[in-house]
Amino acid sequence: MKYISILSLMMLFVTVSCESLIEPKVYSILTDANAFQSKDDAIAAVNAAYSRLKQPSGSNDSWMYYAGFQVTITDLTTDAGHAKSGGDVGLMSDANWGPSNTYLAYAWQHQYKLVSDVNNALYYIPKIKALTGEEQAQFAGELKFLRALGYYDLTNAFGPVPLMTEDSVAKNIQNPDYEAKTPVTQVADINAKIISDLEYAAQNLPLNYTSSKIYKTNDVGRATKGSALALLCKLYMREKNWQKVVEISQQITDLKQYQLYPSYSELFAESNKWCSENIFSALSNNLVDATEMMNHFGPINHKEVTDRWQYFGIPWRFWNTFEKNDERREMFFYDYIGTDGLRYVQPPAGAVNPPAGYYYLPDVASKKYADPKGSTTYLDGHVFPIIRYADILLSRAEALNELTGPNAESIQLINQVKSRSKATLLGAAGTFTKETLRDAILQERGWEFFFECKRREDLIRMDKYQSMVNTYLSAIGKTPRIDINKHRYFPYPQAQVDINPNLSNTGR
Repeated sequence: MKYISILSLMMLFVTVSCESLIEPKVYSILTDANAFQSKDDAIAAVNAAYSRLKQPSGSNDSWMYYAGFQVTITDLTTDAGHAKSGGDVGLMSDANWGPSNTYLAYAWQHQYKLVSDVNNALYYIPKIKALTGEEQAQFAGELKFLRALGYYDLTNAFGPVPLMTEDSVAKNIQNPDYEAKTPVTQVADINAKIISDLEYAAQNLPLNYTSSKIYKTNDVGRATKGSALALLCKLYMREKNWQKVVEISQQITDLKQYQLYPSYSELFAESNKWCSENIFSALSNNLVDATEMMNHFGPINHKEVTDRWQYFGIPWRFWNTFEKNDERREMFFYDYIGTDGLRYVQPPAGAVNPPAGYYYLPDVASKKYADPKGSTTYLDGHVFPIIRYADILLSRAEALNELTGPNAESIQLINQVKSRSKATLLGAAGTFTKETLRDAILQERGWEFFFECKRREDLIRMDKYQSMVNTYLSAIGKTPRIDINKHRYFPYPQAQVDINPNLSNTGR
């Protein structure tokens, strides 16, 4: 009986405890009626949109958008990236993707999450009566920049896509249609919206936030006038509007906000959150909103950068193009003694089986997001550079070459980037033709921007995607699959096609 009584008391305690959990005391509820009332509410909405550049803090997956998968659909689908992990990422690396590939679904999902958060904020923030006109313009400028970035990435990947704005939010609130089949918008029309958003942002955003009236601290990482102009420059590069590239790149230089960081290796150190070369980046902190970049990029069996996977590497044939005097060549784990005592190296040409004491690496891991001085934990705090000043310098060099052929300014701009890494400088303009200087610029961009999500669009812009990627695939024993008429854009994710028949993959 004693044990029965104790059991009864325990059951009563559990019952009471469960009832208290079922009926919690509610202190506040966020609704349409009480949301978006203050400046703090507006800032929270803007910050939430920025968080979409990676997976938002607290997520169970820290490998989204610029925290990782954007590299999969850009660099890994070229001659400058290799994945040995198999699965869908391996299919992307082998140019063997299809509509059901996970990483294409990720791209669509998370790029549209950014657009969706921006549109909601642009719809609700203007209704906050407590905001001044200056505050409204600031928040709208940041949000329109972020939406432009989302659509720039979406159109790079998929071409024509549905164009959704804050007007779409208003329409859905007034007349919700949960089965709407939104048509796609042609790239030229989306470009017009991107340009409009970026011109607004450039007019309304500050040069920096060192003395902002709106934000209490120097919020590096927020969109600025320079960010908007730089993305606009990138759009005109994609569309080969060379004169606009020349004009806008000069405007960016005239802002006097940017310069090349002295050290290429330190530019990517985990501790270097922001510097004079950053125009716009996805920021990260290993204690607050960490990512998994080091896990994917880091070397296997390394004594300092331990327990990493080396899922993503640079093909040896690409690494071998670096000159030995180029400091960027040292941004790789190409020769080291592993935790198992073996020496990890590049295999000699034709060699398959390593001799005793050696291990042949299938590709070479990068230090860009796995520096030995960085985090030793599972998650890291690497910043991902979306646009930096070196890109603007080389973009201007390319545009000038396309307009006038080889010229002294293009050579000077390229050499400015080369000098930072002590690479061999280019000779006089007279030693080049327009075509050979274009090739030199493409090669320089490859050395400078590996694993920064630029290789695929560079190859496509310079009409080299099919030839260079197929040559690479043949060289590593893979099927050369690229047909630019089919692979200029990726197929729409199958799950999206299933719910929206306006997204047809026929002919893509």
